[in-house]
Amino acid sequence: MASLPEIDLNPELLAAAAESKAWPFEEAKKIIDRYRKSDFPETVLFETGYGPSGLPHIGTFGEVARTTMVRHAFHVLTEDKVKTKLLCFSDDMDGMRKIPDNVPDRAFLEPHLHKPLSSVPNPFGGDYASFADHNNAMLCRFLDTFGFDYEFASATQYYKSGRFDEMLLRAAERYDQIMAVMLPTLGEERQATYSPFLPISPKSGRVLYVPMKRVDAKAGTITFDDEDGEETTLPVTGGKVKLQWKPDFGMRWAALGVDFEMFGKDHQTNAVIYDRICSILGARPPEHFVYELFLDEHGQKISKSKGNGLTIDEWLTYAPTESLGLYMYQRPRQAKKLYFDVIPRAVDEYYQFLSAYPRQEWKERLGNPVWHMHNGNPPRIDLPVSFGLLLNLVSASNAQNKNVLWGFISRHAAGVTPETHPELDRLAEYAIRYFEDFVRPTKVYRAPDEVEREALAKLAETLAALPSGADGEMIQHAALNVARKIERYQDHSKQAPEGGPGVSVAFFQMIYQVLIGQERGPRFGSFTALYGVTETRALIEKALAGELVA
Repeated sequence: MASLPEIDLNPELLAAAAESKAWPFEEAKKIIDRYRKSDFPETVLFETGYGPSGLPHIGTFGEVARTTMVRHAFHVLTEDKVKTKLLCFSDDMDGMRKIPDNVPDRAFLEPHLHKPLSSVPNPFGGDYASFADHNNAMLCRFLDTFGFDYEFASATQYYKSGRFDEMLLRAAERYDQIMAVMLPTLGEERQATYSPFLPISPKSGRVLYVPMKRVDAKAGTITFDDEDGEETTLPVTGGKVKLQWKPDFGMRWAALGVDFEMFGKDHQTNAVIYDRICSILGARPPEHFVYELFLDEHGQKISKSKGNGLTIDEWLTYAPTESLGLYMYQRPRQAKKLYFDVIPRAVDEYYQFLSAYPRQEWKERLGNPVWHMHNGNPPRIDLPVSFGLLLNLVSASNAQNKNVLWGFISRHAAGVTPETHPELDRLAEYAIRYFEDFVRPTKVYRAPDEVEREALAKLAETLAALPSGADGEMIQHAALNVARKIERYQDHSKQAPEGGPGVSVAFFQMIYQVLIGQERGPRFGSFTALYGVTETRALIEKALAGELVA
């Protein structure tokens, strides 16, 4: 989904890209403006961060996917003449401050609290040397699964190999300037013990949050009291010491020359600190993009410890990856609820955008999410039935396998089979799975009242009078004619094309509540054309006989 293929740079595309207001282009233009008065570096560096205290999750996917979209937009704007790299950086030298909930043996890890994650033994089994090694491998497998083009980086390797030594020595040299930035952000008690340097105890191996007794910039060392009270001096280089997370952000940007990094809103207040540390160390801070956080169905922030919201595995159990990619593209600066009810809409919106793409001019194409999701090369997919319709077909027919669904689909759309439309076949499987887990348990049929019984009986009679092969539009029009003659369903705020009042949505809500046991459904005409007029009339007869409620 997200690798960077060769770009077909035609003049129309380039002209539209220069004017595009799509957010990936807006972010890419910031990077170009960054070098307006100088040459580009050999490689423009995009970075994302990963905390290996837990497994990669839906937020990890979103951050890498969105950064890839900006990176691709940058390639287009620079006519693919500037090399770029996406660095996925794992903060695996952070101390394990608490034992994760998802490990098989918590007692096994208790002796290793506060050690760097790369020094904590692996509790999951296998050939991985440490807890971080295991989770880093899961990250790489995760990103590879989605086809991202990236380079993995380990904080432990970078610290120990000397990649950060120059900046760590500079941090010791400019210690007072860094402290002047950090101390005003801390409470009085924390100020008394704070240091941007966190030594790794030579005796216990733990990351120590202790005050510095001396910082010798010339020697490149720090002196502190170890856990047993013994005064200890360590070099700030070679992985003997790491930085607190806020100074670490700015130091990493300075050491690597990061040009672009996005992060969640929970980092926003600290971004100015990261920038100032980076500047103190003699580098220009990268361009930022702050995205909003995801909320659960109750509007609460999603938290790994709470276990609220969706995991990426849960989403991909019920919908294709592309629907998740669309969800990540849309309105990234707006807080969005992330729970199971959003999935069907995301699926249908993805295929709607995909269907519209070939008909659009370049200006509209570059504002279409699928162009960004597929790196400028969206696939051509014919989808004669929407995901929402499939879900309601499953609901009405109680289909438990794809063969039942395909019986309806093939009758409705001649020549459409699982072989000719494999994408539709894939969606049929998702629809059955989603229905069984989320729709069936919540279905509540209700009995129609007298007005509703009369409306349904008239609807059945009208459907019976339709010519064979009536399409969705004809069926919808016939249903509207039934509703217009019933006072309860007349909407005087609307006007029918033929004159007179329009039809209230209450009519179709009633149909889905009584016939399918759901509050909402797709367009009635489209559904009936797919399910079948005869089958819909039989469903009405069951409802009138009280069989559905029973």
